[in-house]
Amino acid sequence: MTIIVNLDVMLAKRKTKSNELASQIGITEQNLSILKTGKARAVRLTTLDAICKALNCQPGDILEYKP
Repeated sequence: MTIIVNLDVMLAKRKTKSNELASQIGITEQNLSILKTGKARAVRLTTLDAICKALNCQPGDILEYKP
């Protein structure tokens, strides 16, 4: 896949744990783990919006395109 998910990097920068983020945005830790590992085939814009609000970042900080 050419889309790289840098969610773990943003979590580290914000000193936030996965379980804290999952509870803040209303998804399960398992679903957040699927997003973090890049195994998700899609991300809802509402989920991406909630992640960006919780981590105070832009979508481009989390998602990266590599050809």
